[in-house]
Amino acid sequence: MRGTWRYFQQLTCLILWLGVIALIGFFQQHVVMVVRRQRPVFKPCQPTMNVMFLKTHKTASSTVLNILFRFSEKHNLTVALPCGNEFHLGYPLRFKATDVEEFKTIGQNFNIMGNHLRFNLPQVKRVMPNDAFYFSILRDPVSLFESSYVYYKTYSPAFRNSKNVNEFLLAPWSYYNLSEKAWNVYAKNNMWFDLGYDNNAIYDEYYVQSVIQDIQKHFHLMLIAEYFDESMILLKDTLCWELDDVVYFKLNARSLDSIQALNPDSKEKVKDWCALDWKLYTHFNNTFWIKIQERMDLKTLYKEVNLLQKRQKELMERCLLEETAIDETKIKDEKLKPFQSGHAKILGYNLKQGLDNKTLNICKKMTIPELQYMAYMYSHQFPNKTRKSINFR
Repeated sequence: MRGTWRYFQQLTCLILWLGVIALIGFFQQHVVMVVRRQRPVFKPCQPTMNVMFLKTHKTASSTVLNILFRFSEKHNLTVALPCGNEFHLGYPLRFKATDVEEFKTIGQNFNIMGNHLRFNLPQVKRVMPNDAFYFSILRDPVSLFESSYVYYKTYSPAFRNSKNVNEFLLAPWSYYNLSEKAWNVYAKNNMWFDLGYDNNAIYDEYYVQSVIQDIQKHFHLMLIAEYFDESMILLKDTLCWELDDVVYFKLNARSLDSIQALNPDSKEKVKDWCALDWKLYTHFNNTFWIKIQERMDLKTLYKEVNLLQKRQKELMERCLLEETAIDETKIKDEKLKPFQSGHAKILGYNLKQGLDNKTLNICKKMTIPELQYMAYMYSHQFPNKTRKSINFR
């Protein structure tokens, strides 16, 4: 009798234990199903199609514009182009929506904007969709100033009467006349001016910080010319573009013999003469690296940079007759000769012969100078209008 009772107890315990296990299994399965339902389904990001690029001067911005033009062609996008035979969007005057060809009929339906303009947010918003991504590029004011001096030597009155950049910086106010503002915008705080602010404003810390806060509010990203490849990777990642969308050949670059060496004293004088630009650059140079760290670690960044450089090398070997950019006088195709300005010697490219049509189109679009590409885009987008007076075919 006692054995029977013990057997009954053991059987009861076994049944209870099996019940507990079954109950635990039920709850585990229920939790897994709930988690699965709550877990977000991964969706690949979609490429950003609406982009406003503020094209600052002498900052590698022509190369960026080439990237934007190629992207717009790839996706059959509309580009906000200068009216009629103009090359810029009203520059150096403040931008107006009516500076854009067919603005009155197309309205706010342009996808890409990138030609030179002096930033004017309310007017830009009349042209670009509300979800447009705004970005620009900055350059160290020291190297930028030297580049501007050579490129605009015969254009800017402030530069015209000095022998060289070092002489100008010894006594800039001897050459710079405030009454010639429109013609001298390249000679003092040019990036500050392009962003829509007074390049002749007296430096005041409160004023400078308030402007920087405005810029941060209006622009999603500021690239840095000294870190161009890193900038392209950050741009690609932010916009969800592909590597080939940001691969590039340098455009509008100068020959080494047209560079004027700044002495150490001149370099320091630039920081004082262009104090607004210097503060702007140092601030966004710092925030650039913060933006990088928000999206990827440095190991990932430079892995991507290596891929970009490898792809660039592949395309250069496939496309170019010479290994690098060459003097304009040696370019065989007249339509690939870049515009020359001031005392700068702007370089360009020769393409290899015998390329198949698909490869030739890719190579030509990567090497075509800015003005020719803009004229081509205008003709393609507005076939019924008179072509711009630039030979591009």
